Amino acid sequence: MSSSDPAVTRRPRAGRLVMLAHVVAVGVLVASGGTLARDPFPGVGRTATPAEIKAWDIDVRPDFKGLPRGRGTVAKGQDVWEAKCASCHGIFGESNQVFPPIVGGTTKEDMQRGRVAGLTSGTESQRTTLMKLSSLASLWDYVNRAMPWNNPRTLSVEEVYAVTAYMLHLGDILPGDFTLSDENIRDVQAKLPNRNGKSDKHGLWLPSGKPDVKNVACMRNCDTPVAISSRIPDHARDAHGNLADQMRPWGAVRGQVTMARAATAVPPSEHAAVRTLAEKSACLACHAPNQRLVGPSFAEITAKYKSDSGAESYLAGKIKNGGQGVWGSAPMPAAAVSEADARQLAQWILKGLPQ
Repeated sequence: MSSSDPAVTRRPRAGRLVMLAHVVAVGVLVASGGTLARDPFPGVGRTATPAEIKAWDIDVRPDFKGLPRGRGTVAKGQDVWEAKCASCHGIFGESNQVFPPIVGGTTKEDMQRGRVAGLTSGTESQRTTLMKLSSLASLWDYVNRAMPWNNPRTLSVEEVYAVTAYMLHLGDILPGDFTLSDENIRDVQAKLPNRNGKSDKHGLWLPSGKPDVKNVACMRNCDTPVAISSRIPDHARDAHGNLADQMRPWGAVRGQVTMARAATAVPPSEHAAVRTLAEKSACLACHAPNQRLVGPSFAEITAKYKSDSGAESYLAGKIKNGGQGVWGSAPMPAAAVSEADARQLAQWILKGLPQ
């Protein structure tokens, strides 16, 4: 948002907080089983307290409002990156077979100009994150709220500052001895290669602006009725495996079941318990039953080791300690599980039960 227009910078945040207050109020009502005195909306809930709103209001705006105080070094960021980020994004931000690269495609001339030439020249085969990034606050906010993708919101404030600094260092925007903080982040914003790549001079940005397109809306008595729907055609339902197994095992958005799951040879309760263990251990963030994600499918692992008498101990060790190089360049992080849980997961995989 443009900091020069107070109306624009205040309105969305105020509207969002009203919505959050309503959501928290409903939750409090359900938990308490009733309403409080002087309730302006009887039967709905109560006004959220400042502490309740603060717990939800964690975003950082492009003008850095909401950014917490803190700092982090590039060196610290490298440690965090190698431990929690490199398995998906590559040691140097070059990525792997699944995720697009973060670093590359920017030049010193881009940093001086504030606009990445490779975005329009067609000389770059792929657009990286640093090529497109126009707001450093957006990068900080996304890392803080969504990373690591299999365990979001577990990074400390120092780690978020540090890993953000490390990504910028990989892009030659910051030196290796730099310490990124809330005090100097605005100065770093002025170094982004594509800081001038976003425009707010259009009708969809300012409330007083005119829209980019003109048309007459047909609200009644339309000449041609239009039915809008969305579904996967039957002939293409299983073209990419079972989508339900390729989504995160938490959150509101789930993939459709596009392939029927085979019946398991174990009691449903036992199978469910081990699957729950796999979800909590973040195994399903990188592995699916019959489809490659970041790592191989469980079916591929079962087929590879089904005749190996030492497979259970080997796989249990891989689960507990991590590894790299067997199935490609993406390293597998160690899972925080006990020896017994690691063996249970290994048995579950070797029996071909993940469905």
